[in-house]
Amino acid sequence: MNDTKQIEALQSLAEAAKQRQRTRSSRRIASVRVSPGAYLAVSSLFTFLSALLLRSGTNAWPLLTLATAWLVIPMLAAADRIVFDGEWVTRRGPIPSIAQFVFGRNWRLSVPEFETVETSAVRTIRRGGSVRYRYRSQINGKGLQFIFASGGKSYRKMVRALFPLVHEDKLDTRSRDLRDYLVEPNSLDDKVKHSQLASASVLAGAKTAFKLRVKNVEKGDTPSDAAAAVRFERANLMRRLANELRVAGRLAEAAEAFRRALNVIPREGWLIYDFARLLRSQASANSDARLLSRARAALHLASIRAGRDANLLALIGESTLEFGDVKRAQRVFYKALNADPRNVKARFGLADVALREGKLAHVIHHHRDASMVASEKSLIMFARREADYYALLNDDDEYLATELRRINCLQHASRLRRLAGTVTNAGILLALAGSYYDPTFSGMGWSLASSALVVWLASLVAIRILATRRKPRLLE
Repeated sequence: MNDTKQIEALQSLAEAAKQRQRTRSSRRIASVRVSPGAYLAVSSLFTFLSALLLRSGTNAWPLLTLATAWLVIPMLAAADRIVFDGEWVTRRGPIPSIAQFVFGRNWRLSVPEFETVETSAVRTIRRGGSVRYRYRSQINGKGLQFIFASGGKSYRKMVRALFPLVHEDKLDTRSRDLRDYLVEPNSLDDKVKHSQLASASVLAGAKTAFKLRVKNVEKGDTPSDAAAAVRFERANLMRRLANELRVAGRLAEAAEAFRRALNVIPREGWLIYDFARLLRSQASANSDARLLSRARAALHLASIRAGRDANLLALIGESTLEFGDVKRAQRVFYKALNADPRNVKARFGLADVALREGKLAHVIHHHRDASMVASEKSLIMFARREADYYALLNDDDEYLATELRRINCLQHASRLRRLAGTVTNAGILLALAGSYYDPTFSGMGWSLASSALVVWLASLVAIRILATRRKPRLLE
């Protein structure tokens, strides 16, 4: 009797779990397409195979392969999406379903299970005082990766729905910028029009260099408290608009908005930090070394104006480390820890500094300290895993040598993949151009492209294998 009741209880629990799963599957707050890089590579491979089969004299197989490349694979890419239901991030589509059925891999991760959220920006088009950025966000946790790229309204909806729920310590600097300042283009245009900023074409030809000056106010010219509060509020609104313009790539308009805000509150540490990031973006877009040095100087000034704001100091340290100024970044991180000893970002930053200097013992120490002060379970596990990995490197010379060989092979495989891709493209061009002059050149081009493609595929498989850290061998 007891066994019967236990079986019925387990069946009830299983049915309730299935019902929750069905409810979660039907709920969708935001959905974005998976980054299509892998699908594009497979589509290009099938197109190349179709051309090779066409040279062999057959007609059915080339058409079937070409239809797969241009119809089936794009449909699979469009159906492969990352869905957020308010609690879980799930990858859905035919390919993830097949992978789950064959390998038993469940592409699902809850928000508290996130370990890191990283965003990279690629500049695609530069026109006047504006650039077009393509953002690529990657969520890591429990050995899973979710990668999606910007390119439409769905990405902005996903960022606005998901990133505010992620703990601050898990977001890198660009992800934080997108969380706070990514808005719809139409809304941004309305704000610019309301703020009466000059157009980008006018601002692109204007001088962007201006100095941070603190005005000497006479006693009789001191504004009232109400007027000062209004000016301060307007400056903060202008700072937000400037950051929204910076994230959108409208750098010339962002510089003008920062200029107006800095004229009112030139000593504000957060404002100077945001302005330094704008200078960094302008220097990168225009390849201007002078602007880059000004960005470094602005970051240094921001670290002075930050006072004991540990969160701001940690962000300044991350940006300083991006510039390659390791010693100054280390000082800023220690300043952040003096202000708040439980600042996790500063601990991770010091671990990165120690790793660049080759001090494994310090890397282990800072990661273990981070695991002790972190408030999120996933961050604690991540810090402990990093500390254990570097402790093993520090204690086991054989494992260290194995990992160094793995990293060297990974670098060689990456360079080989880039070279093989270039040779493949060159071989295809030679084959197409040679067909108009001499069939011999065409045959040489197809042979060269085929051999390079095989090398490219082999290097791609090697990269996937070598990217995973080796597990240590257990002692007998």
